[in-house]
Amino acid sequence: MVGTEDSTPLQFSVALAPEQYLQLDDVVVTVRPVPGLGPVMTAGVVTEVRARHEGATFGSDVFLIADGVLPAQVQEIAEVTTTRVEPECYVPPTPGSIARRATGEERARALYFDQMDLKVPVGLGRDGSPIYVNLEFLDGTRGGHVSISGISGVATKTSFALFLLYSIFRSGVLGRRSVNAKALVFSVKGEDLLFLDHANTKLDEDLMSAYATVGLPAGPFSSAGFFAPPTPDDLSGRPFVSGRTSGVSAFWWTLAEFCAEELLPYVFADAEDERNQYTMVIHQVAARLRREAEPVGDGGVVIGGRILRTYDDLIEFISDRLTDEDERRDWAGPVTGTGTINAFLRRLRSSLRPLRSIVRGDLTDAPAAG
Repeated sequence: MVGTEDSTPLQFSVALAPEQYLQLDDVVVTVRPVPGLGPVMTAGVVTEVRARHEGATFGSDVFLIADGVLPAQVQEIAEVTTTRVEPECYVPPTPGSIARRATGEERARALYFDQMDLKVPVGLGRDGSPIYVNLEFLDGTRGGHVSISGISGVATKTSFALFLLYSIFRSGVLGRRSVNAKALVFSVKGEDLLFLDHANTKLDEDLMSAYATVGLPAGPFSSAGFFAPPTPDDLSGRPFVSGRTSGVSAFWWTLAEFCAEELLPYVFADAEDERNQYTMVIHQVAARLRREAEPVGDGGVVIGGRILRTYDDLIEFISDRLTDEDERRDWAGPVTGTGTINAFLRRLRSSLRPLRSIVRGDLTDAPAAG
């Protein structure tokens, strides 16, 4: 342990002896005796490593030292952030005490792997040993949140999220729950995720060995279904994809379902925010559509004698009702102002582009998959 820098129970520094090294994410353990308690183990993860010339004053001294003119020696110091103290007596490691790289059971204790009843492998550490997370903090038993950071645009976050799902399903950690466990993945990567059930052509022996190290088979998702929106302006219900010609089903909601199930609030991101006046209009219109819409063939509806076949038709129909002085009272409420109506209609019309292909009433003899 370094004696020139402060050591605390939560962070300490380690000086490296000649021919020794530590790298980022290495696990370090040190032990100190505590009177009346016995040895206390403090373990942590390396978060920074620094190297410098002891004895140098100026930046240019490095050249003199390299030439042997100025005496100095290289000193490396690793900063360690504490992960576990056992027993839980939070005292700082003492300067001069021995620190060592943790391996095996000692490493597992330092990272709390020994406390996990349901371990999910999530990769390898820099030391080549497996890293695990606790399933109980993923499945809702004691929490249900995952935060994944990475560089945007190069699929690092997407790749790890998919690997995490693969690990959960293939590691056996789910036990009997694996029979009914399902994952729903919403793709924002175009058609890249339509091939999760295909083998990776770039899988080599090194990767297969890495999978084996964490106890996973190296392969594709063995059971997966794929859905895509129907092709715009195509009445056959053909999925709107080009890279994969089979194994993809189209999904959509018919106008009849949209009205009968009062799905209009899902068009608005803040439909439940009572601070916005137009939220009352959303629920008023949704209830009116449920009461008055009568289904006709192919998923269309008829309201007030007017047949609606597309999402555009429905939006225009709602707009006509809300801008008509006589109809507005019944559709939006008796005290709703013009400003509130216009705010509702602006947001409703902005949904045309993303929703017109998946809210349909014009797909002939095609069962909806919504």
